[in-house]
Amino acid sequence: MAASTAQVLSLYRKLMKESSKFPSYNYRTYALRRVQDAFRANRSVEDPKMVEQLLNQGRDNLDMIRRQVAIGKMYPTQKTIVEG
Repeated sequence: MAASTAQVLSLYRKLMKESSKFPSYNYRTYALRRVQDAFRANRSVEDPKMVEQLLNQGRDNLDMIRRQVAIGKMYPTQKTIVEG
């Protein structure tokens, strides 16, 4: 099944939304930057099999981000000066 542009954009939005939920400033900015960089780097991919593979990898990363956000919320840390 070929991935549509709507699926790619939906995954991008979900990854950005979940990444912005990290309680730690450093993890949050790192995750947001990684998501943006990965999508920019693969912008020109047109092979349907490769796009599907990248989408599956993105979905796996989304699940991982959700788990890490949940774990991060269990153990609150002090806010950095940048956040304050």
